[in-house]
Amino acid sequence: MSLTSYVKKEISKKIEELSRSFYENVLPPVDIYEEGGYLNINVDLPGFQKDKIHLRLTSSNEIVIEAERELQEGGVKYLTQRPKRLSRVIRLPVAVKKDSQVTAKYENGVLHISIPVEGTTTIKIE
Repeated sequence: MSLTSYVKKEISKKIEELSRSFYENVLPPVDIYEEGGYLNINVDLPGFQKDKIHLRLTSSNEIVIEAERELQEGGVKYLTQRPKRLSRVIRLPVAVKKDSQVTAKYENGVLHISIPVEGTTTIKIE
C-alpha cells in the first residue's frame, strides 16, 4: 500500500470517528417552547427503541437524555449518521416545579417531553 493510500484511509477513518462523535455529543436537534404553563421539549431520536431511552430531571434544572441502540453493522464499510448512543444535557430556560409530574411520549422518532413550569397559574375565564 502506498503512503498516499494509507494517509487517505487514515484520514477517512478519522473523519468517520469525528462525525459520529459530533452527532453523539452535539445533536440530536432539540426544540423547546413554553405553552399553557408547561415547558415542552421535542427531541429527534429516529431509530431508537422506546425502552432504550432514559430521562432524568436534575435538581440543577437540567434534563438528561440518554439513548442507546444496537446497530447491525455486518458488511457496513462506512457509517457516520447513525450513532450507537447519545447523551445530551439540556439546561432548562425556566424554573420547573420540583417533584413535578413530567410526561414523555416517544412517537415516530420524536421524543415529546412536557414539564410544569414553576410560578405559573392557569386562569380560567368565565
